[in-house]
Amino acid sequence: MKKLFTAAIMFAMSVFVGTEACAQVKFGVKGGLNVTNMSYNKEVFETSNRAGFFIGPTVKFSLPLTGLGIDASALYDQRESEINVPGAGTEKLKTQSVCVPVNLRYGVGLGSLASIFVYGGPQVGFAVGDKDQSLYKDVAAWRLSDSNFSVNVGLGVSLLSHLQVNANYNIACGKTGEMTLAKAGSSVVNDQIGNIIGKKGRSNAWQIGLAYYF
Repeated sequence: MKKLFTAAIMFAMSVFVGTEACAQVKFGVKGGLNVTNMSYNKEVFETSNRAGFFIGPTVKFSLPLTGLGIDASALYDQRESEINVPGAGTEKLKTQSVCVPVNLRYGVGLGSLASIFVYGGPQVGFAVGDKDQSLYKDVAAWRLSDSNFSVNVGLGVSLLSHLQVNANYNIACGKTGEMTLAKAGSSVVNDQIGNIIGKKGRSNAWQIGLAYYF
C-alpha cells in the first residue's frame, strides 16, 4: 500500500512540474492543534484524549481553472494521551514525529475573497527524540515505532489568497507503538501491568490547522 501511495504521489507531482507554467506555487508556514484518539487492539485499559500540536513549512500547488491542487508539508508533530490501568494508576504517553503529509485538494471559489476546499492524502511520520518511554516505575515501557503511515481526510477555507483554516481527521494505518516489559517485578501493580504487555496502539487524531502562504 505504501508503494502504491508513493507512486501516486510521484505521478501527481510530475504532472504539476510539467504544468508549472500555469500552476501557482505558494510557500508558507502551518501550525495547529492535535486531539489524539488512542486506540488499541484489545480493550484492557482505559484511555483519554489529550491535546498536542504541529508546526512547520508548507507548499501549495494549484491550478485555478480546474480547482485542483496539491499541498505538502514537513511538520514537527507532538501527540499525547493518557492510559489508566485499573489498580496501577494513570500514565501519560507522549509521541514526537516529523510528519510529511501530501494532500490532493479540490476547491470552489466564493468570489475573490474566499474559497472552500476538501482534501485527502497519505502521510508518513518519522519518530524523533526518545522512542522508549518508561511507565509505572520502570516496569512497563511504551516503544514508539520508527515510522508510521496514515491518511488525512478534511476540509478547509482559504481567505484573501494567503490565510487558510482547515480541519481533518488523521487515520493511522498501522501501529504507532507497543507496550513492552521494562524489567521484571513481583508487586501487585506488576501483575496488573502484565495485562497490557505486548499490546499495540494506534494514534489517530483530530487536527485543526492554520496556514499562511506568502
